[in-house]
Amino acid sequence: MGRYGRILRRRAVAWPFAAAVIARLPISMGPLGMVVLVQQVRGRYATAGLVTAAFAFGAAVGAPVWGQLLDRRGQSRIIGPLAVASSLLLAVLALIAPSSAPDGALVAVAAAVGVCFPPISPAMRGAWRVVLETDDERRAAYALDAVAVETIFVGGPLLLSALLGRGPASLPLLVTAALLLVGGLGYATTGAARTWRPEQPDGGGTPRGISPVRDPGVVQVLLVALTIAVGFGLSDLSVAATARQVLGNTKDVGWLFAALAGGSAAGGLWYGSRTWPGPEHRRLPAVLGGFATGLLVTGTLLWSGHGSSLPVLLSVLFVTGLCIAPALIVLANLIDRHGAADRLGEAQSWLNTAFTAGGALGTAVAGLAVDAGGPAAGFTVAAAAVAAAVVVAALGGRHWRLPDAPPDAPPPALPGS
Repeated sequence: MGRYGRILRRRAVAWPFAAAVIARLPISMGPLGMVVLVQQVRGRYATAGLVTAAFAFGAAVGAPVWGQLLDRRGQSRIIGPLAVASSLLLAVLALIAPSSAPDGALVAVAAAVGVCFPPISPAMRGAWRVVLETDDERRAAYALDAVAVETIFVGGPLLLSALLGRGPASLPLLVTAALLLVGGLGYATTGAARTWRPEQPDGGGTPRGISPVRDPGVVQVLLVALTIAVGFGLSDLSVAATARQVLGNTKDVGWLFAALAGGSAAGGLWYGSRTWPGPEHRRLPAVLGGFATGLLVTGTLLWSGHGSSLPVLLSVLFVTGLCIAPALIVLANLIDRHGAADRLGEAQSWLNTAFTAGGALGTAVAGLAVDAGGPAAGFTVAAAAVAAAVVVAALGGRHWRLPDAPPDAPPPALPGS
């Protein structure tokens, strides 16, 4: 942990990192808060589902646009105004949901919240390249950021749950809006955000690099991310169904998610603390294979009837999670390597869009799988989705060049590819 401690002791690193964590808590709190509030005041899960789907769709559409502007105009000019707009819209949603406003108005406002959501993760990744000098430090910082995201998806829902019943129904969503505003403005005013400038391939003055979605290496990364995210969506709903249908206690869902996220955090910290030989893309199929295997083992335990033990499930999910953060770190690093130097914010935003779209698709498929065969079927289909990502990652060797290969050089093929 010494490498992480040395990084976080620097004021230029600690402040933007802390602000980014606060600003990203609404990523996990927002959708859950929308579901809880809309269902409570409208009495219909269908409406709540439409509202959260509109938010996810808006975020998927807006991310690449803001990422492109991030590269052109700088971080502070984009993050600050978007944080204000998105938080105000979220507060509006919280206030009009209990009123007589039509359901269509809630859906429209939720979509606007998503469209305006600031691209904090791509911005933070760019900031690491400003405040950290060496590749080893940046690799550790990327791992730290991946672990922070896992913590957000555990801590955010816990914080929101603690707010339930302590005030009006709109309180949790209003607190979420406040966190977005404080974190977003806090990050936009840090030195890392204000001094960041997009890199230039040859020192500046040249035309912009090609669009990320026209680069074969970036497109291959996005395909892997999309497929993995389908597995995420499937596994998330399957975990929730396991707590309710297998363990018979919905309160256990927090422990199950914590085990999966805790394993991911541990795997990410371990991966980022080491210097690895060889190109990262050759490790990606193995890491994803470990994730798929863990999901399959979980499904098999549930099929066989041996998955009703909470300690057993927690152990299996923890081991399964060990492979998640390392895979995410590799994907983000591949985006950095293959995206045009002056369009990396846009490229990282496309990665977020791939995860959002894949997660939404996976959640939809999970509902069908769990209804048909229970949580065991959900985990099994999730394993199949991640196994498909292994295949896509293995085929990516044709498009992913080695770290020292020039952008215009043909990428060396993997043996047998």
